[in-house]
Amino acid sequence: MNTFESPAQRTRAHGDSRTPLTTPGHDMHTAVITKGYGRPLLGELLCEKFRLSQAKLDEALEIQRAKGGRLGEVLLKLDAVRDEDVLHAIAEQFELPWVPHLDPHAINPALVKKVPIVFARAHHLLPLWRDGRWIVVATTDPMDTWARDGLRVLLAAPITLVVTNNLSLFTCLNHVYDEAASPDAEQLMEDLTAEHNLDHLARELNEPHDLLDSSDEAPVIRLVNSILFQAVRRRASDIHFESFEKGLVIRYRIDGVLYAVLTPPKHLQSSVIARLKIMAGLNIAEKRLPQDGRFTIRTAGRDVDLRVSVLPTAHGERVVLRLLEKENRLFNLSEMGLHDDKLAVVEQLIHLNHGILLVTGPTGSGKTTTLYAALNQINGPDKNIITVEDPVEYQLKGVGQMQVNAKIGLSFATGLRSILRQDPDVIMIGEIRDRETADIAIHASLTGHLVFSTLHTNDAAGAATRLIDMGIEPFLVASSVVGVLAQRLVRKLCPHCREPYPAPAEELAKLGCRTDVLVDTLYRSVGCPQCAETGYRGRTGIFELLLMDQDLRRVIGTKGDAALIKAEAVAKGMVTLQEEGARLVADGVTTTEEVMRMTQHDVEL
Repeated sequence: MNTFESPAQRTRAHGDSRTPLTTPGHDMHTAVITKGYGRPLLGELLCEKFRLSQAKLDEALEIQRAKGGRLGEVLLKLDAVRDEDVLHAIAEQFELPWVPHLDPHAINPALVKKVPIVFARAHHLLPLWRDGRWIVVATTDPMDTWARDGLRVLLAAPITLVVTNNLSLFTCLNHVYDEAASPDAEQLMEDLTAEHNLDHLARELNEPHDLLDSSDEAPVIRLVNSILFQAVRRRASDIHFESFEKGLVIRYRIDGVLYAVLTPPKHLQSSVIARLKIMAGLNIAEKRLPQDGRFTIRTAGRDVDLRVSVLPTAHGERVVLRLLEKENRLFNLSEMGLHDDKLAVVEQLIHLNHGILLVTGPTGSGKTTTLYAALNQINGPDKNIITVEDPVEYQLKGVGQMQVNAKIGLSFATGLRSILRQDPDVIMIGEIRDRETADIAIHASLTGHLVFSTLHTNDAAGAATRLIDMGIEPFLVASSVVGVLAQRLVRKLCPHCREPYPAPAEELAKLGCRTDVLVDTLYRSVGCPQCAETGYRGRTGIFELLLMDQDLRRVIGTKGDAALIKAEAVAKGMVTLQEEGARLVADGVTTTEEVMRMTQHDVEL
């Protein structure tokens, strides 16, 4: 952050002759020159108004005299003040307005288009609106005269500054450039009809550093960039490029549901798919075999990894991209949607010294995210945690993570054998797929290791029978598994457009609501611009927690089926997935249709 006072500036400000301070509305090119001799000292302002102690200021000045640098930076390194306090003090120092929260909807998009995003990011400047002949600009560095001169040229108008904090500036900057630079894929497709030799153009041009800066690229590249950009903007987890007889269909998976977004004509199919294969470093000449690759894009300041799968079909190649944002933070267990009583029990389970905790559910139900949240919660210098995954989706600091590689014979089982020689306390197995992996995992848990893993079963009760079906002895399953957490992800109603309606008795009965969750009003989806007309925005988890006790171990040991295990667990107080979903419906979080869609295996047909 280049917004702090240098030693030379501090010395100059101590001069006897002080020029009167100017106010916003004057040309800042000349205002800063005159303010250089009349503004108050930054350290004095921080002491007077932002609770900086004199002792800390003296310490910072000593460091500054010895090592140089700016006073604000020194104070921040000493953890003596907050970044926001320094910027607020600078605003007062220059007699500029302090605006801690910028409103992106109040910004003039015509002004934004005149300033390249690279310039705005590099110099921490964002044009806001026009005030008469002046243009109001937000900054975190009112002393950067060179950048201000450049901005005045770009805007062709005098500017006046307001000071904001870094978080507000960059959040707003990414939002407004996202809106201003949003490519129109339909228009791009029209432009493509006049292009020739698109594959050659795709190979010749370099990838842009940021998709928002790619307006001058070849049309086919701009079309692909537009599709990727819109996918990130709309929070898509996957992009499907599906080849059919009469054309290419492009669909986004948003909150677990596929939506068709674009249908390019058939003659663009090979060019679009070739471009994707080039970006992923795949062989564009090979169209008969499946291929896998990956690449990274940057858009609106966010880095996104894309895993690419290419599959040959009857009408051409089919491509699916999985989007993983590098900045995706790890969730805590408390943020996963676990009800308080379940959360308390799961937190006890993940602190055990040995045993197996299984998370079950279909593909895309958030099993791995739950396990990462558990590992993140128990991770510390006193534990040796090692994982074997396919693939490694999040980077966990302080955790050894191994990725399965079938090409070199590194499977879950072989990786797990090696892990056991690394003296682990906690082991996470991405998925138990075969008897060999299951056998090693169970013996690891019985020899003093805590093991986390996932299984593909419909509910918690099915986990034990699945292990038995793999060939594991029932008594080993009963003695090693300490708990099973089944989960689903249900879409949450958009809070901006959800609509209340009287709760029909038959709908509540369909959900199997207990009397303690009966309500008079439910909510349904409508659709608005905030949720891209889907009626839903975001997802939350519903969970079914089966805790192993002596009675359940006896049922499993006698090879009881999943129905018998579930009946015993429910008798012990287990809340099923459908009951958990009914609670969310009653709370107005989701809809009956959504819960029934995700728990349909519980419905008797």
